[in-house]
Amino acid sequence: MGDDSCFLLIATGGTAPFAGKERKEVSEFMEKKEAAGRLEELRELINRHNYYYHVLDSPQISDAEFDRLMRELLALEKLYPDLVTPDSPSKRIGGMPVSAFQQARHFAPMLSLDNIFSESELKDFYRRIGKVFYTGTICLVGEPKIDGLAVSLYYEDGVFKRGATRGDGRIGEDITHNLLTIWSLPLRLKESITAEIRGEVFIPRSEFLMLNKKRESQGLSLFANPRNAAAGSLRQLDPRVAAERPLDIFIYALIAISGTKELNTHWDSLQYLRELGFKVNENISLLNGLDDAVEYCRMIGAKRLELPYEIDGVVLKVNDLERQLQLGHTSRAPRWAVAFKFSSEEEITRIKDIEVNVGRTGTVTPVAVLEPVLIAGSVVKRASLHNEDILKEKEVMIGDEVVVHKAGDVIPEIVKVLKEKRTGNEKAFSMPATCPSCNRGLIRLEGEVALRCVNPACPAQLIERIIHFASRGAMDITGLGASLAVQLYESGLVKDVGDLYYLKKEDLVKLERMGGKSADNLLEALQRSKQNDLSRLLVALGIRFVGERAARILAFHFKNLYRIASAAFEEVIMLEEIGPKIAFSLQEFFKQKETKEIIHKLEEAGVNFSLLEEEREVEGEGIFEGYTFVLTGTLSGYTRQQAKELIESKGGKVVNSVSKKTDYVLAGKSPGSKLNKAMELGIKILSEEDFSRLSNS
Repeated sequence: MGDDSCFLLIATGGTAPFAGKERKEVSEFMEKKEAAGRLEELRELINRHNYYYHVLDSPQISDAEFDRLMRELLALEKLYPDLVTPDSPSKRIGGMPVSAFQQARHFAPMLSLDNIFSESELKDFYRRIGKVFYTGTICLVGEPKIDGLAVSLYYEDGVFKRGATRGDGRIGEDITHNLLTIWSLPLRLKESITAEIRGEVFIPRSEFLMLNKKRESQGLSLFANPRNAAAGSLRQLDPRVAAERPLDIFIYALIAISGTKELNTHWDSLQYLRELGFKVNENISLLNGLDDAVEYCRMIGAKRLELPYEIDGVVLKVNDLERQLQLGHTSRAPRWAVAFKFSSEEEITRIKDIEVNVGRTGTVTPVAVLEPVLIAGSVVKRASLHNEDILKEKEVMIGDEVVVHKAGDVIPEIVKVLKEKRTGNEKAFSMPATCPSCNRGLIRLEGEVALRCVNPACPAQLIERIIHFASRGAMDITGLGASLAVQLYESGLVKDVGDLYYLKKEDLVKLERMGGKSADNLLEALQRSKQNDLSRLLVALGIRFVGERAARILAFHFKNLYRIASAAFEEVIMLEEIGPKIAFSLQEFFKQKETKEIIHKLEEAGVNFSLLEEEREVEGEGIFEGYTFVLTGTLSGYTRQQAKELIESKGGKVVNSVSKKTDYVLAGKSPGSKLNKAMELGIKILSEEDFSRLSNS
């Protein structure tokens, strides 16, 4: 079985009389036309049995038989590489490594979900959506919230073309090469549709335990939990690494583009996804009203630990797609869906010490150093005590036994102090009067609960600013983590983030654990980061209250960093979603001498200070800028939600009712009274063809 030629006839039940012959003879034995037909047959067989095994969990042939089919496919493709197709099962075994992750823009925004943690909050959510519809019972769909990594998948004419991470919700990282290795992900669908599909990649519990056991035997570090293992696997440049990991995927959303069925409910879309060949969670449920939703959350919570995969809650979605459209979304989350998060696992441990950390904005935070304890799959050693008021309120002392959980299954938090277990040996803790990093006096600003160091030259703040500047959500400088940031500062090479762009290889290689290749990689990452968009630079500068959303709004409006720096307070607060706090923070930041010096260094180094052209197109400076749309009727090439998001991505606004302020009415099949009113008012009516032509112009 060592020669490729012996596999050519096994799967058909024949013999391999040329098993010892040269490849040329095998090639002559099976001509190219015959090989093409056999390859098509093999692909269909392998995909079918793969679907039975990985999606339906109902294998129809033995593993040995499946392996023989795969080996024959690989042997034929090796003989005839020009016959390899994009959807070949051979793509799943991992190809050559990629040099870097490319950006991938989502067809529609990939939003997060708002979290709720109690049945009372669930009732509030239900009442809130009920006010919009003025109706009795609202039908919801319940889905287990898989604790994995969300991905977006693009299929064109039924063939898998590209997959990406969430990223910032609009642009993610292209991880197609790793997603191809997931056997439960179909490479060709049962219908030739074009659509964007959303799913969650995860590693089953049992497979995770086996993976860690294998790593332990190899002397490798263990993964903290299945989610980290899945996320780490998908962010490998070498797909062969991902191919060795037991990745799986559940699909939970369809964003239709063309060729799909006309769907009216989310439940129908999930059934349709199953028909197309996707793996949809078996524990989804159609819920008729609030009582059903509450009971579903209780039921899934009760069987949480029995499931073969990890979940951290339940996702509840309004079933009616038209109502989803009416509810819309905020800048970060849909109003028609919510994540009901389960109570975190709690453990008892002891506080060994309390330390004080200084953040990049000068906030001084007490942190409890704990005896290590395993909670929700990972070891917890530290927990933030947030501020002095909470420290006093909980009466925390060094040596106390405490109950610890992970807030939202993520952030370690002290729930309560077990005062009844005190022995008298515990020690009280008081916040320091001076900064532990620079010894300057700490102050408490008016209206704030946190103590703050306002020294702009504070070493701890400077190091944290370097770490933040290089982080993935900011300038994304690969290889510049916390330990290197400390070395760069303490060695005197970097005193502020502007100095990063003047680093030299001969200086870097003198640092601990920094070889020539690592130095080259860091310098290349710094060079790449110079081309980042203005919004990333704004985030990276670490201006108080300016997160990703505010940075995008400011970048789009002002177009240039210098215009933002010199903008009047009144102009800034006129922007939607930008309030007085952000406006004041901007002015305070840009008037500082240190800020001006950093900006000068960045400009001299060639860092981009402007809104990139592609970002101008995506944000509001598109063809729909300033125009108001109303949608009516059934669209064939878009869902209502997808059309709405397309209009908004090009600067337009979608409202529910027609008025004199309406600029366009997009009319699909069977339009309602909105069309008549638009005609009465003389408003421009767009057909779907008009809209597609206009939006692509």
